Amino acid sequence: MHTPARFLDLHILHPVTAANLNRDADNDPKTISYGNVTRAFVSPQAWKRPIRLNVEQDLEEHAARTRMVPPLVAQKLQEAQWPDDLATFASAQIVRSAKTKGLKHNAIEGYRTQAMLYLPVDVIDDLVALCEKHRTTLEEAFAAHTPKKKITPVLPAKDLAAHLTSRTASINLFGRMLAELPAGHVEAAVQMAPAFSVHRSDPQPDFFTAVEDLPQDGDSGSAHLQTAFLTTSLFYRFATINITDLHHNLGSATPTETVNDLIALFVRHFILSMPGGKKTSTAPHTLPDLVHYTVRDRRSVSYGAAFEQPVKAAPQGGYTTPARQALTDYAATINRLLGTRHLIAQGHTSTTAKPLTTLGTHHTSFDDLAAACATEATAALTPAHQP
Repeated sequence: MHTPARFLDLHILHPVTAANLNRDADNDPKTISYGNVTRAFVSPQAWKRPIRLNVEQDLEEHAARTRMVPPLVAQKLQEAQWPDDLATFASAQIVRSAKTKGLKHNAIEGYRTQAMLYLPVDVIDDLVALCEKHRTTLEEAFAAHTPKKKITPVLPAKDLAAHLTSRTASINLFGRMLAELPAGHVEAAVQMAPAFSVHRSDPQPDFFTAVEDLPQDGDSGSAHLQTAFLTTSLFYRFATINITDLHHNLGSATPTETVNDLIALFVRHFILSMPGGKKTSTAPHTLPDLVHYTVRDRRSVSYGAAFEQPVKAAPQGGYTTPARQALTDYAATINRLLGTRHLIAQGHTSTTAKPLTTLGTHHTSFDDLAAACATEATAALTPAHQP
């Protein structure tokens, strides 16, 4: 009998002061219409990247998206005193030998791959070591090679593929599409929704000037004039982790403690990371007002629909209190509609000291919440939930 997947859902209400976290093609803040009003909008990619980089920084385990693997290998071989033409030939072997027909590449641009590869950064050194190991074979193949003819693959495909499909924790979290090497495909355990303001939020103009600090005689006024646009917003942010898929990606032999640590690390950085758009002139380094989690079997549930009708400001001003109430009311409605049969656990923390009983266990801090939801997401797993 198939057991349904386990999900950890994360809901955040996050007030952000004047900012341009995610720009459109005109460098203005992105917006979207929802509930027939304009909302501030931040794409999941803009928020996901700083989360990923912070996870990798804490684990000291970095990955990169790049087309430049062969040129970087050639550069390192040249630094190791390989002749330039031999180093280039060796780097070409990476794309030619990785599989029967080779990886798609651009030969006139240093054999860079056509598709971006997402892999651990230390794979570059591993590939250099592989070339060093097979240097004699490469030298013989280079000597026999006729210019303008297709390069004959000589590096071991199995070893190359193993390096190009290796993983980091962030790859196991965020997934990887690698169509040319299907064994390298990793189904993302994390799904992240676009963030949007729970209220109407039109971009507002910010006219500014830059003064000439070294004016010439007769110069007056400003050297530069421009109008930028900013938004102020209370964002609803949502992400879910498919715990079953994460177990599968990490491997069944991975200790539960390691899985828990990775989940908690992601949760902390989902709460605290910020996109970097226009940060030097807006410094919008605010913290969430409310973080709520649920652990569910069968499917995840976003609370984004709670804000299809835009939140109205409280009589004394501010959207935070009415938005918090709207989310709490919607959570109660979802529990009524779905029942709690597949609701394994839930909890929250907030800037308000008063526990919100509808949202489950009250935690005193972000760290406490992250540790607790990670433990609860895996504690009640049956073997059928795991790979």
